[in-house]
Amino acid sequence: MIDIHAHYDDDAFDSDRDELISSLFSTGGINAIINAGCNTKTTLDSVKLAEKYEKMYAVVGYHPNDAHLMTDKDFDLIKSLLSHPKVVGVGEIGLDYHYGTEHKEIQKEVFKRQLELAIENNMPVVIHERDAVQDCLDIVLNYNVKGVFHAFSGSTEIAKILLNRGWYISFPGTVTFKNAKHPVENAAFVPEDRILTETDSPYLTAHPFRGKRNDSSYMRYTLGKIAEIRGLTFEQIETITENNARRLFGI
Repeated sequence: MIDIHAHYDDDAFDSDRDELISSLFSTGGINAIINAGCNTKTTLDSVKLAEKYEKMYAVVGYHPNDAHLMTDKDFDLIKSLLSHPKVVGVGEIGLDYHYGTEHKEIQKEVFKRQLELAIENNMPVVIHERDAVQDCLDIVLNYNVKGVFHAFSGSTEIAKILLNRGWYISFPGTVTFKNAKHPVENAAFVPEDRILTETDSPYLTAHPFRGKRNDSSYMRYTLGKIAEIRGLTFEQIETITENNARRLFGI
């Protein structure tokens, strides 16, 4: 299994981070983890984790909720890190209006700036979109960039638009929730060569552990649900998503 999106730098892992990560790779069935940066601190922490563990990688960037804090110095740091051998993309970046639109225009500008950076460096991007789907589409569809919409919760209609432009779609534990609608529909619809899985650890833990701290070992429940939806075996969906992750991120 490859977890294409996690946050093992999060405080939730302070008590057992090294022990947990080591166990995931040794006995937990995890072949790779991509840790996502959200600002300068979490980006640097992600790179440190990638340096420490052979099978861990990092994507670096500024999350939309932190976009208004990004300075030119921060941007230059992100840019410099793209040459690091364990950095495999720009992320997580995008738009998030869930908590308001006070920094809406700044979010857009920072988003565009990071998309351009990814294109210049031929790197994939990891997109975060929450309550901002139309503005996000209006931006990404104007850029010739490759990447994935992480923890995708949009409609099948939106998924079709993205897939037609070559985007990948990633599913976290939400696809296992009893009230899941769009995730289940999309898990059936997304083509075999565009589907990815993640945990977004420590968040979005799969059923029946919803509400508990998430880690990559719980991804097997997500994969199991997707396999059930698509009429595949666990081993088949595991191989499919792993191959897709390696192709997109070059790992």
